[in-house]
Amino acid sequence: MSSAKKSLIALFALLLVLTSCSSTTKQSFPEADNDLSTLNWSSCHETFQCATLKVPIDYTNASLGQFDIAVVRYRDPNQKNRIGSLVINPGGPGVSGVDYALNAQYIVNPEVLERYDIVGFDPRGIGSSTPISCLNDAEQDAILVSDPKPDNEAEYQQAIKDTQEFVDKCIARTPNIAHFSTNEAAQDMELLRQGLGDEKLNYLGFSYGSYLGTLYAQSFPQYVGRFVLDGAIDPNVAIEDQTRIQAVAFDQAIKNFIKDCAQQKNCPLPKGVTPAFFTDLFNKVAQTPLTAGDRKITEGQVVTGTASALYDDVSGWPSLRTAITQALVGDGTTFAELSDTYSGRNEDGTYKNNENDANVVIECLDWHQRQSNDQIKAKAASFSRSAPVFGPYVAYGGITCNLLNESIGRTQITTHNLKKIKNIATPVLVIGTTQDPATPYAWAKALSTYITGSYLITLKGEGHTGYGRGSMCTDDAVDSYLLTGKTPAKNLICTQ
Repeated sequence: MSSAKKSLIALFALLLVLTSCSSTTKQSFPEADNDLSTLNWSSCHETFQCATLKVPIDYTNASLGQFDIAVVRYRDPNQKNRIGSLVINPGGPGVSGVDYALNAQYIVNPEVLERYDIVGFDPRGIGSSTPISCLNDAEQDAILVSDPKPDNEAEYQQAIKDTQEFVDKCIARTPNIAHFSTNEAAQDMELLRQGLGDEKLNYLGFSYGSYLGTLYAQSFPQYVGRFVLDGAIDPNVAIEDQTRIQAVAFDQAIKNFIKDCAQQKNCPLPKGVTPAFFTDLFNKVAQTPLTAGDRKITEGQVVTGTASALYDDVSGWPSLRTAITQALVGDGTTFAELSDTYSGRNEDGTYKNNENDANVVIECLDWHQRQSNDQIKAKAASFSRSAPVFGPYVAYGGITCNLLNESIGRTQITTHNLKKIKNIATPVLVIGTTQDPATPYAWAKALSTYITGSYLITLKGEGHTGYGRGSMCTDDAVDSYLLTGKTPAKNLICTQ
């Protein structure tokens, strides 16, 4: 292994992940019966209940055995006029739905909390469920500080070698690695619905969670209850297009940040600055890393920290201003904090969970890369033209999936070409934020067309997702829908 580590996966997970508030409390989940969809609840986390759901590893081959799915629920002690369960997913893929549900009181408004059991689960491969495992803590650290983009042929070849090493570790450490797809997780949600005893599945999914909900609705339209798909993903967009579109959206978010920064008293950016400032900053850090205590903060961490701050204009943008102010004098403290929070790195160098590993593997199983490695390499320059700031860092990401799928024999994969979802039992709400960098607004419009009879809520504003982000118009529409089943009279336009 070269000492100058090159990784095509260092920023692979950067764009689609929705980070969430989470708990690091460990909980032993009770043993499940061998009968599928059986949930045996026990008290946990003081006011919650935990259970383990058994699901088939392979829905077409029962002989492979079963995965364990960790489930948690909160039931308000003063609950009245119970509607049912509300299953929630915070995004990812890779973010723990169990940890997310432990913050139930911060996710939905009190009126909703009083009428629903809030249920979170860790999809297969994630968190406390049967896990995907690729890297230990030291190896994860090495990936995140590695050079995130090859600049010449020698670096490209080294990146291929190092990324294949990552893939080999994933395969060696994750039994049944081919069975962690979102389509299979959607099948698991149907068993969860049965275990909860609900006639229909009520669901609130953010970002990647909207994709999980979409695949459930595709397979089980008759069991769709009150569904809210926020920060929506277009299920038919090709992965290479998805990556480019997201890079362009993040570059636009940089422009929006620069414009806003000029209005702030503590803006560290020179007057008249362009997005090239960030390209120059990344290049300078590549040559001379920043410092944070005894740590060196590298180009990859600064790029990750920058992108993570762009998810949220309310808290992220002020943090980015601080990070830039420090970076200009060689201090990487806030960039380290932004990157560590995003990556789930604790202060002692350990990682909270397997989110980073799970994200890469699940993405690769879900989205077939139609281009060969050589084609990806040939088109890398066009990513830089489309998105000069972030394009160069995500241009090669598809090679990771090519190497993984080839290594496990998945060379013939049906590409996404999902048909419109019709005959939905309950109308669906789709939410899109106009300046969302991670899930561009166009995807929400596409998903609302894809799900026949759905209603689109457009939030005019910055940041990722719409519900619970300060728009009373958006929140009231969602809450009314969850509580009464009433949809807006027509597609709704809201402001922050």
